Amino acid sequence: MMGKKSGELPKLIIIAGPTASGKTGVSVELARLFDAEIINADSVQVYRGMDIGTAKPSLEERKGIPHHLLDVVDPDEKYNAAIYRDMASAAALDIIRRGKRPIVVGGTGLYIKSLLGGLFQCPPSAPEIRESLEREWETGGPRILYERLEQLDPQRARKIHPNDRMRVIRALEVISLTNRLPSALRRQHGFSDRSFSALKLCLKREREELYHRINTRAIAMIDGGLLIETEDLLGRGYSPRLKPLQAIGYKQAVEYLEEGHLSLEKTIEKIQRETRRYAKRQCTWFRADSDYTWVDPGQMGILVRKIETFLDVSHGTTQRRSDRRQRSR
Repeated sequence: MMGKKSGELPKLIIIAGPTASGKTGVSVELARLFDAEIINADSVQVYRGMDIGTAKPSLEERKGIPHHLLDVVDPDEKYNAAIYRDMASAAALDIIRRGKRPIVVGGTGLYIKSLLGGLFQCPPSAPEIRESLEREWETGGPRILYERLEQLDPQRARKIHPNDRMRVIRALEVISLTNRLPSALRRQHGFSDRSFSALKLCLKREREELYHRINTRAIAMIDGGLLIETEDLLGRGYSPRLKPLQAIGYKQAVEYLEEGHLSLEKTIEKIQRETRRYAKRQCTWFRADSDYTWVDPGQMGILVRKIETFLDVSHGTTQRRSDRRQRSR
């Protein structure tokens, strides 16, 4: 069992980064070196039956390392950052109680932020306001509502993609309900409800390399059965308007299957383009947090030394563990 000084917060290692940056391979190797278990921080990998389009690590890729918060809800079940925080906190504390170390891995910045700093309280959704905004989105398109948000709360608008239906509508709903700006509510909260001490590492790749990996992954997803997986989800009765099925990859797959106006080639190009845009937004999110240290995923030695310093363990201990694993292969 790892020792802990009196009053010291339990420690979490965070491995974040944009999609296709190599988080799975790096985190599994680090978990092997540091006797750790992995907690998922991807907002779509929590859903059952959504494997190919989320690049969910296979059993082979996990290499025997326990992974938590994968496949915990069905696509039509409610799930959000607050639920994630409760589940991830419980998982991390259980891992520590059992003498292991938790490594939180993913690209959903809000989930990581909620786990480390809590969430500010917002009023519950008001159906009449939400339905009115939904109708506006349907009839006038996203631009009208996004421009309204830009006028009312430009700081919050800069944090949201113009096509992010859920967050644009929720921001306008909060303004209508509270007569306050979401950005001001976030500043007032400060995300300072801390239960863990965290080492926040973010994987960086040169843009050309990252975009090449994204483009290659999109093709591999189609070849690996993304259309079949999406067709199966629809066949099981899940609405294409469910939030998980609006995720990149699934949304384009639904358009291909149900609307039929895009060729397979154009569908792949659309997935690639939207994924590149998403990766750019992820990088913007993580760069805005100065607590993150950016490390090339190929520089495993740097990652190991930073984690050793954070955990206050010696290099020799980690090296001996690595040697034992090498001999056992």
